Amino acid sequence: MSSSATPNGAAPASSATGRDTAAAGGTDPSGENHELKRVMGPGLLLLFIVGDILGTGVYALTGNIAGEIGGAAWAPILVAFVVATITAFSYLELVTKYPGASGAALYTHKAFGIHFLTFLVTFAVLCSGLTSAATASSTVAANFAKGFHLDLSPFGITLVAVGFMALLALVNLRGVSESVKLNVVLTVIELTGLLIVILVGFWAAFQGNADFSRTMIFETAEDKNMFLALSSVTSLAFFSFVGFEDSVNMVEETKDPTRNFPRVMLFGLCITGVIYVVVSLFTVAIVPIGQLSESTTPLLDVVKIGAPNIPIDTIYPFLTIFAVANTALINMLMASRLLYGMAKQGVIPGFLSKVLPGRRTPWTAILFTTALGMLLIVIVNNIMGKSTASALGGTTALLLLGVFTVVNVAAIILRRDRSQEGHDYFHAPRVLPYLGAVTCAFLLGPWAQDTIEYQIALVLIALGVVLWLVNFLYARLFTGRRTRFQHPEDIAHLEDVDR
Repeated sequence: MSSSATPNGAAPASSATGRDTAAAGGTDPSGENHELKRVMGPGLLLLFIVGDILGTGVYALTGNIAGEIGGAAWAPILVAFVVATITAFSYLELVTKYPGASGAALYTHKAFGIHFLTFLVTFAVLCSGLTSAATASSTVAANFAKGFHLDLSPFGITLVAVGFMALLALVNLRGVSESVKLNVVLTVIELTGLLIVILVGFWAAFQGNADFSRTMIFETAEDKNMFLALSSVTSLAFFSFVGFEDSVNMVEETKDPTRNFPRVMLFGLCITGVIYVVVSLFTVAIVPIGQLSESTTPLLDVVKIGAPNIPIDTIYPFLTIFAVANTALINMLMASRLLYGMAKQGVIPGFLSKVLPGRRTPWTAILFTTALGMLLIVIVNNIMGKSTASALGGTTALLLLGVFTVVNVAAIILRRDRSQEGHDYFHAPRVLPYLGAVTCAFLLGPWAQDTIEYQIALVLIALGVVLWLVNFLYARLFTGRRTRFQHPEDIAHLEDVDR
């Protein structure tokens, strides 16, 4: 999963109003109306969406999926693609009906008008960024060890992942300006890594070194029937498709969004879906299931086994590092800026809104989110005793499935809103938001999730609620004021404070 980045780069995070309000397409203190420049045509938007979806999921979790379902790893990926596409229709209707760079938080507030629910959705998005970044960091660590031929213990891998998170914090503190051109370059790198796997797969198939009969083998735990096992693995595979929802934040910078956004997003989802299914087929056909389920670098194993006489495997770990590191960096940028924005709005304690005098970066929010990310890696990998990538990837999917359930319900409710009738917007087939709400809610159930994922998600959300409650009580008891998280426009730019 990667979070969106604007072509305009990262504005100094010194204020949650003024410059940021202008970035959100609002009005600055001078009363002048500002709009973001519409620079993204269909081509750039397609590359952005594909790059947003591609990333850590397929690089890190292919082996875990195969370990849970056997050789038919393509099946949960295909089901996850269908579920994600159904929800994408709800996002397309909402983003073209309410074309503001605000995402799930704004749709939730417009539909329900419950401030605390809006907060929970916003904080869930923030936590999904943290868990996604922690997953990516663990993948970077595993490929770092393979690339430099280091025989590291799980604790050693943890130290490398934590060190990488610290490096991200330093970059984040300095300030990073992400652009569409950079996103295109990184998308090409991510695609290159996956295309290498596909080409190696074809090479191995022609050489007779691929056993496609394994792709039809379903192997599940003894206490699960096939349907429940598929549901459980689908929720994990869903992590590979999260990211498409971030692109709705680019609507103000897209040319003719009502026409371009729906067809480009759906086309982008189809491209990534095809790539993921093909990669999973070749992965299972080339690497034995037992080895694949234990691997932390499954695609590297495909390259090494499928083309042993071609020295691709020497560069592939570093290619993976570069592709996956971008996911981690952008998610940590998003998480820290979102936390900063919430603190600036008075929703959580104000100390999290402090900025560096010179760099104008939200240093307390950066340190807080980095510490949480490090803690997640250490606890999951060394205390809970489960694969970090699997547990944190599953938690990311769990959090976003909750958000998607709310968004689908919001799409149903907001169909009663006639205020936009004069505005031409995309209409999803009537039944799809209902299907989206049901399928996402189903994948939230205990039959589709591991206990560890509930534990991680609940701890993170509980931390957010504690921060909210402390700030609420302090505001009421000691200052006599209320928090300022009161209207949809207050949260319209919280996911994009750094835009």
